[in-house]
Amino acid sequence: MTMKRNGKSPVSSDSDEKVVFFNDVSLGPRESQLRFRLIHFWEARNPVKKTVIGLEMLLIDEQGTVVQGFIPPGRIKKFLPDMKRGSVYKLINFYGSKNKPMYRVSDHVATISFTWNSELIRLHDIPIHFDEDRFRFHSYEDFKANCDLRGDLYDVLGHMKLVNGQTLTERPTLDELEIATTRHVLVHVQSHDGPVMKLYLWDQAATEFCQKFKTFENTPTVILVTTVNPKRTLALTSMSSTRVFMDNDVQPTIEYFTWLGCNPDTANQVSAEVVTKRETLSIADIFSYIKQDSAKDAFFECTATIDDVVHGSAWYYIACSGCHSTKGPTSMVCTNTKCEKVNTTGVAQYRAKISVYDYSEQAVFVLLGDAGRSLTGKHASELLSSYFEANGDKGAEDEVPVPESLISIIGQTHRFCVKVTDHNFSGNTRAITVTKVLSQDIPPHTEASVGNNNAASPKVMMLTRDEVSEPSKSRGDCANEESKRGYDTADPEKAKRPRCEN
Repeated sequence: MTMKRNGKSPVSSDSDEKVVFFNDVSLGPRESQLRFRLIHFWEARNPVKKTVIGLEMLLIDEQGTVVQGFIPPGRIKKFLPDMKRGSVYKLINFYGSKNKPMYRVSDHVATISFTWNSELIRLHDIPIHFDEDRFRFHSYEDFKANCDLRGDLYDVLGHMKLVNGQTLTERPTLDELEIATTRHVLVHVQSHDGPVMKLYLWDQAATEFCQKFKTFENTPTVILVTTVNPKRTLALTSMSSTRVFMDNDVQPTIEYFTWLGCNPDTANQVSAEVVTKRETLSIADIFSYIKQDSAKDAFFECTATIDDVVHGSAWYYIACSGCHSTKGPTSMVCTNTKCEKVNTTGVAQYRAKISVYDYSEQAVFVLLGDAGRSLTGKHASELLSSYFEANGDKGAEDEVPVPESLISIIGQTHRFCVKVTDHNFSGNTRAITVTKVLSQDIPPHTEASVGNNNAASPKVMMLTRDEVSEPSKSRGDCANEESKRGYDTADPEKAKRPRCEN
């Protein structure tokens, strides 16, 4: 017996005994019975307000067909207490809603939605066989072709090369406090003999990875991560639906682990240097990445030609000799609580803006520290000393003009290591920080060279979250970002003669 939704009169139905398979499910309300194993369930949240918009599920029937399930937020309390991953259930009455086009986790056209009259019953000791799980693996080329399309979320299987930058030669040390703070783990994964991919595990997936990793007596090598999202920078990032498996957890990892044991040379095929190299992007690609809602701190390489040095603003700053954080033109009191240097002195560091361009776009780069010295061949303090020696009548409050050594770099083409940060994503500035200059006088791009670069397939996949980031952790990087923030968000003070004090 079932009740009409208005509750006024009962209607009899023999549909309670009619069991349908997932392949027979069509769109619309159904007074039918489903039998399935509950593979996984997770909260779906509004990406902006972070509020729960429902409970999503992955279900598999006795024919091995997988569909996505959904429980609206108002019905979660009714069904959640009886839900257990891996258990078998029957569901009476449901609605076949159209499978969502974004972030799909199954191929089926329909989603099983729980309705006002749905009844979920857990089954025990049933003779019918249900598969434990079902995965959807895709190639590197498929991931690359689907970057930022927000379409299907596929699974990735491979062997780990690095865990948070540590090789597996010696068991990596996982700092749970640090991971809880950064909210992610970065794993470099290689599938068979394919390219190495950067895989970012966020929040619950990062926690699950740490817990599993530490339970293994021997260092685990094989990893399977479900429902990953390929991002524009060719990186894979976990989602709220993501699960993590290792070595002997499930059949695919067992088979891969066996294959890896028969091909020991594969594990040593790619060096750490190749794995960790930055991806090369054009200026236009970098700006496009910055505009993404999910963009996080990231590092890139970019080949560009210097068009000009920006005048009318300070080209250096006075830094603490210990941590290199900004101190301003006169103040020498280090406010960085992490600075371990007791007696600090003032040291001039580069913070010069240069206008650059490539075949795609123009930009302003900010040269910090050693990046400036790489271009001029001289320390900022050396250039300041030369200026004041030649202008003995100048005082500490006088403006120091841009030196000839910086002006002389105009017209040169270089490979720049750059980083983009929250400061860029907030829209406060389009200026991009240069962390390193790799080489000098590279021939500028031509149409032919651009075509060749576009045709080349990168061997490393970078990643972001849906969420990807590769946050800087060193004091020097933090100091550089602090100095850039002060340089870009306010009218810079005129450069002053440094004072060196204890």
